[in-house]
Order: sequence, then C-alpha cells, then structure tokens
Amino acid sequence: MRTGNEPTTARSPLRLRFWLSVWGLLWAVSGTALFALAERPGWAITCAVLCLIIAADLMVVVHRLHQGPHYQPGPGIPPYEPDHGDNRPYPRPRPGPPPSRDHAPDH
Repeated sequence: MRTGNEPTTARSPLRLRFWLSVWGLLWAVSGTALFALAERPGWAITCAVLCLIIAADLMVVVHRLHQGPHYQPGPGIPPYEPDHGDNRPYPRPRPGPPPSRDHAPDH
C-alpha cells in the first residue's frame, strides 16, 4: 500500500531489469552457440539452461510492465488512500478501561 511518503524520485526497477535481462540473454545465447561450436557440451548446456532462466525472467518483467501505471506507479500517479474498511483480518480491540497494573511484578 502506498502511503504518500515515498521519495519523489522513486521509480520501478522493471525497465532496468528488462534491459539487464536482454543483455544477459544475448550473452547466454552467444555462449551457447560458441561453446557448441567449440565442442564443449557441458558449458553449452549450462548456457542453454541459463537462457531458459533468463527468458522466464524476461517474460515476468514484460508481463509486469504491461500491467500499466496502476501497478507500476510513476510520478503522475497519486498515492492510494489507505483502506479504512471494517473487513480487517485481525480482531479490533474492544473499547473499555485500560488494563490495571495491580498484577504487575515488582522489581
């Protein structure tokens, strides 16, 4: 929940994560091809597995970027109002007198 006290320069790191994933995917694909050509199957498989992991991460990042500014708030999105509803998952304290201190241990 946004409370309005975030720094004005705060931004989502998704675009940076997108470009780092693209860069990593290029390197992993290149490594897979070069190691396959150099007849190093262990390293080629390692780079291919890394390609799959990076591609999955890239899909998650693109999905989250497509969710729009409501989920990735920018400087033009005002803070969300806190939920003041009665549907809280925890019990509310009952109104009444404060607990007495008669039973507190003496030190």
